[in-house]
Amino acid sequence: MPQVNPYRVAFWRRLARPFLRLVIRSIFRILAPVRITGKENIPPAPYVAAINHVSLFDPPFMMAFFPRILEVMGAAEVWRRPGQGILVQLYGGIPVHRGEYDRQLMDTVLDVLRSGRPLLIAPEGERSHVSAMQRAKPGVAYILEEAQVPLLPVAIVGTTDDFWQRAARGERPLLEMRIGKPFRLPPLEGKGAGRRESRQRNADLVMAHIAGLLPEDYRGVYAETAIHPRETGQ
Repeated sequence: MPQVNPYRVAFWRRLARPFLRLVIRSIFRILAPVRITGKENIPPAPYVAAINHVSLFDPPFMMAFFPRILEVMGAAEVWRRPGQGILVQLYGGIPVHRGEYDRQLMDTVLDVLRSGRPLLIAPEGERSHVSAMQRAKPGVAYILEEAQVPLLPVAIVGTTDDFWQRAARGERPLLEMRIGKPFRLPPLEGKGAGRRESRQRNADLVMAHIAGLLPEDYRGVYAETAIHPRETGQ
């Protein structure tokens, strides 16, 4: 059994999180109707919740409306941005230096899951700025391989870059969170390059499940491989 270093959230952040969720939920509901489906699919923690990443609105939308409080991974530069930086510092998140291998980051992420907490990740690694999905980075497959926890696919619809402008014009665009059924990835195969290819296939499998929950124009590079809920008995 791997050694577990308990992941602890500061007491003041545990107090702040419900208040932040309430405030952000209220702001979103003023700007748009919100629809959440599939709550019954959420498994007992720990698990990794994976989302498509269109814009900067996705993480706060998930943090506010997902029925469980999540530990969140995010790009390190967010901590330096006005507004967003304050939010992530109050909520508490796990900064990711994109394009770098960070052993301490991986240890922290695994400590989160081994401590029985759910983790939010965007496998694309960055915002697409368009609704269509980009190809996933293999990191999500590595995390799931090491932690041996289920993957919960979650599709986000409506959080496009122009959401704020549309909402300000009074259009009230619908925001949706579609929660799929959890599943486990198949074991990795091979060594070296073969194992890396297997890990990428598993990351693509994660995205294919998310794509199956999304409208066609959101599926992007996963349009041909999307796994629809009816194909998995959902």
